[in-house]
Amino acid sequence: MFNGSIVALITPMKINGDICYKDLKKLVNYHIKNNTKAIVSVGTTGESATLTQDEHYNVIIKTVKYAKKKIPIIAGTGSNSTSESIELTKKLENSGISACLSVVPYYNKPTQEGMFKHFKKISENTNIPQILYNIPQRTGSDLLSETVIKLSKIENIIGIKEASGDLSRVNSIKSFVNKNFLLISGDDITALDFIKLGGKAVISVTANINPYQMSKMCKYAINNNFKKARKIHHKLSALNKMLFIETNPIPIKWLAKKIGLINCNKIRLPLTKLSKKNINLFNILLENKYKNCKQYDIF
Repeated sequence: MFNGSIVALITPMKINGDICYKDLKKLVNYHIKNNTKAIVSVGTTGESATLTQDEHYNVIIKTVKYAKKKIPIIAGTGSNSTSESIELTKKLENSGISACLSVVPYYNKPTQEGMFKHFKKISENTNIPQILYNIPQRTGSDLLSETVIKLSKIENIIGIKEASGDLSRVNSIKSFVNKNFLLISGDDITALDFIKLGGKAVISVTANINPYQMSKMCKYAINNNFKKARKIHHKLSALNKMLFIETNPIPIKWLAKKIGLINCNKIRLPLTKLSKKNINLFNILLENKYKNCKQYDIF
């Protein structure tokens, strides 16, 4: 169902903190035009942690509306509360989304059995395809391969976004799941190697800025043309690292505004705007490496 470059879309916000739907529509159209294969709406990069429940739902619904069925929308529906995850998922049942991205419960630090029961309970309450999301550096809990394998046997759990940074997970999961179970990278820096090992896609922060090149890289890699894929990867490598110089999505929102992709780049507390030191580093990168490139193809 999903392969290639999937963008972890930012949520544009006005100076007063309100959602900027004009910019959101612009971003959706930008990704349709530049071969992004799907959009994750209100994931980590979309600041799911600081949106109200109404905002969370409304951003997803607006994203579906703006997409006009031209690109699949994956809704971020995860929570550290099983009942809240179920509530939002059920609310989106007839919204037009193609799947849900459900993160490992954060802060609670559940056991492997607790995580298994959490995701199983969600899947039992919906027909929407579910994609697991493992990012232990943020959640404090690591969804282990053996638990993923157990969950993969549930019909509407169709894959996992694996963002632990441990590439050995690809083989440890792939060898024991159905061939259609999706292995999706959650890390731009290692995405190419992840696909080379058998992954099918990346949910990408970098794709917010350069969706066309990310899409090309993934297409080459999926078709086993790793020479061409590696060439693009090297072009993007400095950006991939810089986008995590501070907590995501601080750098990506600053850069999207810098190149004119959005007009509103407010970020909500407890996250703060990009520091002056790192703004200077970004400007040096842009000036020295990409000064002769076109605005929306700066890499």
